[in-house]
Amino acid sequence: MRRFLRVAGRLVCGLAVLLLSPVLGLATLAGMATVMAGPQVFSVTGLAVFASVFYLGLLMCVPRPAAGWARWTRAVALLGVEAVVVWHVCAQVLTEPPGTPPPAARVEGQREWELPTGSRLAYVRVAAGKAEAAPVVVLQGRGDLAGDAAFFGQLAGGGREVYVYDALGTGRSERLQDPRGYGLPRDVSDLEAIRDELGAERLVLVGHGEGARLAAAYLGAFPGRVERVVFSSPAPLRPPPTVLGFPAPGESLRVPDVDARMLVTHALLRVEPRAARAFAGDGELDARLDRTRALAAASYHCPGAKPAPEPRGSGGYASLAPRDVEPPDAGAVPVLVVKGSCDFQPWSSIRDYPPGGLVYVEGAGHAVYADRPGPYLKALRSFLAGRRTGTPAGDRPPPGYLGPA
Repeated sequence: MRRFLRVAGRLVCGLAVLLLSPVLGLATLAGMATVMAGPQVFSVTGLAVFASVFYLGLLMCVPRPAAGWARWTRAVALLGVEAVVVWHVCAQVLTEPPGTPPPAARVEGQREWELPTGSRLAYVRVAAGKAEAAPVVVLQGRGDLAGDAAFFGQLAGGGREVYVYDALGTGRSERLQDPRGYGLPRDVSDLEAIRDELGAERLVLVGHGEGARLAAAYLGAFPGRVERVVFSSPAPLRPPPTVLGFPAPGESLRVPDVDARMLVTHALLRVEPRAARAFAGDGELDARLDRTRALAAASYHCPGAKPAPEPRGSGGYASLAPRDVEPPDAGAVPVLVVKGSCDFQPWSSIRDYPPGGLVYVEGAGHAVYADRPGPYLKALRSFLAGRRTGTPAGDRPPPGYLGPA
């Protein structure tokens, strides 16, 4: 009995050491990154600690035999197991996934803003002759600069110009050396700098999906700078937390393709985001998010619809920054919410936004203006013309609604 307990205790301790080995490896890697070691140095050091502790755990799990030949056999067998595991982990951690695309090519009419915030943003302007009314600024949630400029450019007219731009860290806009620079405060500052750059007293904002959060945040920070605002397929202002966090515990993180390499990237983001970017570059993170969005493309439309290809350059590091927003008070600013019957964003997200008119579009998913461009454009034109548009939103979705409540 005593021998059994001794062997069982040794096995339990060995398993505990095996489970501890990746934690110690990640801790060593993160610690080396904080002293500004390069990716090659902190990666190899972390993997060496992992391999050493893992082998110690294997030795503890397998009792030491008495015979000499048996001890040699044990050592060779454990080294073989060690080699297979460490090789697999090293291949995942050190090998960048294939298929990282080149940066997105310029689109027709593309220009750049060099803002006093330090951001360089790509945008497309659709002119409207003599600009006399507040310009329309589209806060896109998809990164399709050319497609969105072509669609929303149809709103140009009546003295209103239309501007569509890629937010910092997405699409064709600048990427930051330090990912901690991303987030809603920077995006709001960029949008205010854009307003000043345009020389406009007020803006008309059209925020789609994630862009609706930015529109809400800007409305809360600068209510006097908004003439009217459209929240299109709005995302919740307080998204539910996920398992991982960036840049601090408790913040939300959406990580595509979680594997050993992404776990290393996550650990680095917690302690030294610049080291994370040096380890896994913008192209790699963009490609991961692009793949995830491509797999989810069907969810942007109603069942049975043929999904359109998702644009590239989603903005991997920018997408990881927390973007919770306090519900703003619109005051006297007119508000319009547009929501499709198959939107994957919950109906309850409407309640996060200021009250206003609701245009409910049958047969449209999250990509409501791609699915039903006619009704969508008609609603926005009516709203921009100052006409009463939509009906009050109810707490419960209407009959036939297929999205989450």
